[in-house]
Amino acid sequence: MTLVNGRLWMRLGSRFGWLWAAYAVSAAGTWLAFDAFALIALLVLHAGPAQVALLASAGPAVGAVLAVPLGPWMEFRRKRPVMIMADLVRCAALLAVPAAHFLGVLGFGQLLLVSMVVAAADLTFTAASGAHLKSLVPRAGLLTATSRFESTTWTATVLGPPLGGAAVGLFGPVVTVAANALSFLLSALGIRAIKGTETAPERLPRDPGRPRAADLLDGWRHLLTSPELRPLFLNTVLVNGLIMAQAPPLAVLMLGPLGFAPWSYGLAFAVPCLGGLLGSRLARPLAARYGRRRVLLTSGVLRACWPVGLALVRPGVPGLVLVMAVELCLITCAGVFTPVLAAERLERTPDDRVARTLSAWSVSTKTGTAALTALWGVLAALTGPRTAIAAAGVLLLATAPMLRSLATGRPSPASVPPSPAGPPPTR
Repeated sequence: MTLVNGRLWMRLGSRFGWLWAAYAVSAAGTWLAFDAFALIALLVLHAGPAQVALLASAGPAVGAVLAVPLGPWMEFRRKRPVMIMADLVRCAALLAVPAAHFLGVLGFGQLLLVSMVVAAADLTFTAASGAHLKSLVPRAGLLTATSRFESTTWTATVLGPPLGGAAVGLFGPVVTVAANALSFLLSALGIRAIKGTETAPERLPRDPGRPRAADLLDGWRHLLTSPELRPLFLNTVLVNGLIMAQAPPLAVLMLGPLGFAPWSYGLAFAVPCLGGLLGSRLARPLAARYGRRRVLLTSGVLRACWPVGLALVRPGVPGLVLVMAVELCLITCAGVFTPVLAAERLERTPDDRVARTLSAWSVSTKTGTAALTALWGVLAALTGPRTAIAAAGVLLLATAPMLRSLATGRPSPASVPPSPAGPPPTR
């Protein structure tokens, strides 16, 4: 690698710096308010377990459905105004919660509606920011950029919930929602500060100039017909869903029959998040030494190997150590896998299809996780939490063959041009 490229790894410019800062402040606010809606439902509205479960699953799932038409809508628009709009929508929706609480009119229906709006805006922001990142950062710096975002995510994950818990104890959960709203306002200001003129992406010569019904599925068409992205896409949807599906049965098992205190349960998942920081720092040097495809294959397979061990959790310190060790290994592997995947996904996607592809990816992972979480809740009720945890772990082991094509696939292209003019080929 030349000296110029070596400097590029370290310097991505002030424009990327503002985007990174905006992401950092919004991530901090999100994790500071972690589980704030559930706490408001329980402590302020005195909701029951069924309502809390509905809030946790239905809000993101419906928000994902609402976000489906937004991918084609934003594809040929400038991305910075879309991101600012998504931030302001999230800010306004969240501020409505403390305002309604102050006026004494806050209800469960409003919490559910706000969670849907915020989920849709989250997906819109994610797709727009990914598309903008590809135009903002040179190809040689994409992995560095995605690694920095991943490090920021895990830093916020480590620090946010404990600080948020302390804030909830001192001021109540409604205050953390207001702080989260403020973080999105600051994020919008950071994106606004990005210098330079952003030009709107060019439409194809025969594009009709407005979204069509067929465009709603275009992101999925690209993902499912790409030999390189299809196994990564299907594997990620299934692995993420199964990992998250284990969480509720594990919480029931640890906080119920095994008798773990809430603080020890929180500690079991907070400390291993340091592995995400380590993994995200290792992603770029590992990819440079061994190649992206080998790193994706190895870290992708390894991240699915550990969760089956959670079925062996026992009471006391040995059980706590087991959970922390399993989560540390899992999160470290995920910390390596995720930024390399993000860079590979951007490079494998034509410039005129990035927003639709990222939107389809996010919608699929959100809805897949919601569906598997609900299904595993039923399984845990029928068979017991330990059996449900073990079943998810065994199925995770079975996902490894989905990545076998990475061992023989083509290296990453220098760039992927826009798709050709005219109607797409039959697929």
